[in-house]
Amino acid sequence: QVQLVESGGGLVQPGGSLRLSCTASRISRIIFSSNAMGWYRQAPGKQRDLVANITSRGGTNYADSVKGRFTISRDNAKNTVYLQTNSLKPEDTAVYYCNLRADSASWDLRSLGVWGQGTLVTVSS
Repeated sequence: QVQLVESGGGLVQPGGSLRLSCTASRISRIIFSSNAMGWYRQAPGKQRDLVANITSRGGTNYADSVKGRFTISRDNAKNTVYLQTNSLKPEDTAVYYCNLRADSASWDLRSLGVWGQGTLVTVSS
């Protein structure tokens, strides 16, 4: 029903930046704005872990590994959430997924909410 589509991934050198986007369709702007959005990533051979999330009110949370380097934001008029990634490191290489869920839902539970298909970020020289 609700669909999330990520974009903006690619190959970047260490220290570079990318802006990832995730746009929701089949959902009204009002409903989109009432939910939380998050970004997860999954590196090869590793679990899918939360990177950042943003509530319906605009409050944000970041994993320690990306604090000071990544910024999550949302544009409710466009049904879109962004992840600005700066000072990228090789260990940031992963498939990045966005997720829509209720504000009250736990971000530790990967089975909740609606998932996008992911966009690949590769950080390499």
